[in-house]
Amino acid sequence: MLEFSLWKKIWLWGLTLALCVCALPSLFSVSGLSWPAALPDPKINLGLDLAGGSHILLEADEKQVAQQRIEAMDESVRTRLKQATPAIQIGDVSSANGHLTFMLKDPGQVDAAREAILPLTSGAGLTGQRDWDIQVQNGSQFVLTPTKEGVDQAISAAMDTAIEVVRKRIDALGTREPTIIRQGQNRIVVQVPGLQDPQALKSLLGQTAKLEFKMVDDAASPADIVAGIVPPGDEILPYADAPAAGGAAAPKIAVKRLGGIKGDQLTDAKQGFEHTSNQPVVSITFNQAGGEKFAQLTSQNVGKRFAIILDGKVLSAPSINEPILGGSAQISGSFSVQSATQLAIALRSGALPVDLTVIEERTVGPDLGADSIRKGLIAMTIGSLLVVALMVLTYGRFGIYATIALVFNVLMILGIMALMGTTLTLPGIGGFVLTIGAAVDANVLIYERMREERKKGRRVVSAVENGYKEASRAIYDANVTNAIAGLLLFAFGSGPVRGFAVVLIIGLFTSVFTGVTLTRMWVADWLRRARPTELNV
Repeated sequence: MLEFSLWKKIWLWGLTLALCVCALPSLFSVSGLSWPAALPDPKINLGLDLAGGSHILLEADEKQVAQQRIEAMDESVRTRLKQATPAIQIGDVSSANGHLTFMLKDPGQVDAAREAILPLTSGAGLTGQRDWDIQVQNGSQFVLTPTKEGVDQAISAAMDTAIEVVRKRIDALGTREPTIIRQGQNRIVVQVPGLQDPQALKSLLGQTAKLEFKMVDDAASPADIVAGIVPPGDEILPYADAPAAGGAAAPKIAVKRLGGIKGDQLTDAKQGFEHTSNQPVVSITFNQAGGEKFAQLTSQNVGKRFAIILDGKVLSAPSINEPILGGSAQISGSFSVQSATQLAIALRSGALPVDLTVIEERTVGPDLGADSIRKGLIAMTIGSLLVVALMVLTYGRFGIYATIALVFNVLMILGIMALMGTTLTLPGIGGFVLTIGAAVDANVLIYERMREERKKGRRVVSAVENGYKEASRAIYDANVTNAIAGLLLFAFGSGPVRGFAVVLIIGLFTSVFTGVTLTRMWVADWLRRARPTELNV
């Protein structure tokens, strides 16, 4: 157990020194020194509580989720009844008061209509949950009412999707390790370290980025549109960034409510410039299905206008001069380069399934974080000095080995965290302080076991070998149980809890490596050189 070949020594020293070198850029950054730009610089990211940043609390509109489900059911019901054999004719569909109501033109088709729409009312999965209740009134009037279970499930699914969309948008900004967690049923907490101005973040996250292409109803009366009279099958939408002139109402346009194309079939969106005017635009690309549908829409409506709608506002309503068959298009409007870039990011990330409103925001300055770092370093320094003094006074030479191992342990933790790109939070500093005390536990167990072996009359080499061998079992068992606890904290915790778990788990592995493997190599070299007859431990 005390035999170390040359290649093994080279491997152990090489791994140790390489990880310690990876910690240097982070140490240079904390001390205010500049790291050479020509060298790689893996650094530890500081969390919101250390580096400062932006904290935003978003709230979703639950009523909007319910309304979206009714609109989706409206289109699904129309499609199912139209595809039935024979086709089932219905009158106007009403979605007032949270119900979907329609009347059959032929009362004799009630059973066929019920059978056609029944599959639409069941929830996904194997639970048998029904998302909609069906009632037939006055012989041929259908009333579909969403169930509470169905609405709750829809809200939960919308929030899960919203969290992923928010994460993609923040990652596109180039920030690292944001904290994005769900709070309650309809809220999302977003914390972005290092971002001192939350305005751009608010603009990006508050934008639903729901892109739609719908046909313009040119037959609608302009007077009716101004008066707010909605033609059957239409909806009236305002133009984006179109101020009213002379106190008049902002211009609006009537578009077909159903049909059209949604932007959920986009594969890419980039900011660019229009060739003739050099104005900022957003170039979009559809997937194969979306490209085919877009080509069909433009081919069937040459000479007509279609509206490009973003978040319920019309960006532009150009005429279709010829079919657009390439699966690509440009979105123009009153864009700046920054707003076009933000829109491209939002479209690439996907549309939010529900509007998110900022209900709380605050900016955490870096001063508090700097004070936390300073106090954490003071705590680590004092703790380290006390541990070093205790180990050296108690175990002499072997205490010095433990001290050197402790220094390597701290540097290796920093190096691994830098390579992994993890985030250090204030609880993570607490994990460091805890690691300093726990790191020498392995050495204490080993050295006390060596003392016991010497008291039993074993020779020096035998006592050292048995000390490491017998104590290692207890060391491994203790660290495995701690590692399990750390993994559970990381899996089920969030934010600061996960930051603490990361430092704890990394510290467990490095402390065993430095406290057991490295010190055993150093002690073996000393025994081979000095060949002592007495063990002062």
